[in-house]
This record gives sequence, C-alpha cells and structure tokens, in this order.
Amino acid sequence: MKTQKRQTGDIGERAAAKYLRKNKYKILATNAFFGKKEVDIIAENREYIVFAEVKTRTLSLDGTLPYGRPASAVDHDKQSNLIAAARMYLATHPLKKRLRFDVLEVYLPMNDPHAPPTVIHMPDAFRA
Repeated sequence: MKTQKRQTGDIGERAAAKYLRKNKYKILATNAFFGKKEVDIIAENREYIVFAEVKTRTLSLDGTLPYGRPASAVDHDKQSNLIAAARMYLATHPLKKRLRFDVLEVYLPMNDPHAPPTVIHMPDAFRA
C-alpha cells in the first residue's frame, strides 16, 4: 500500500506530465532510475531535452503552504542527484538537443479534491 505522501507525489507527477504534453513536450520517461538516482520526468521539445523534478504540495484549507514552496525542496543535494542521473542517461542517449533542468511545482487544493491541480513550470531552474 502506498503512503499518503507517495500518493500525493504520484498525482503531482501525473499532473506535471499532462501539463508538459499540453505544452508540446514529448515525455521520454517517468520515474527513471539510474542506479539510486531518479528523474521524475525526462521530456523533450523542439529545442531541449529536459530533466524535470516534480514537487507537489497540498494547500491547507486557508490556501497557505504549511511546508513552504515546493521548489525550495530542490536543494543542492537533490540538484546533484538529478545532474548525476542526467549524466548516466546521456551516456547511453547521445545529446542532440540542448540540456535543461526544470522544476515543476504542483499545488493540490485540500478543500476540493475534484479541483484540478495547479502546475507552475520553472524552466532552467538550475544549471549543471
């Protein structure tokens, strides 16, 4: 059985992938593991191959974020892991496009489970 945290993360990752597809990205992989390193979404558009970290938060009833902005959880260690995973991916997939690291924040409303999630896309959120 999945934990509530994992279920929330899965909802956020599906919402982020849907958002990217809607914005003309092709999803190449989701939850891709390279050793112990994971990339939530690997996608591409006409210009970039994107390694994306998805962070999901549930808004409290008053609309605040009790744990802060999702992107703040993409700290130096998380960035280093994503960069390492990208290097492992690129070792077997030659780079034909420019490389980019994005963060997608997904906000889930607590008071209406049927309301669509809000996705904030931060292209080029950090550099290798």
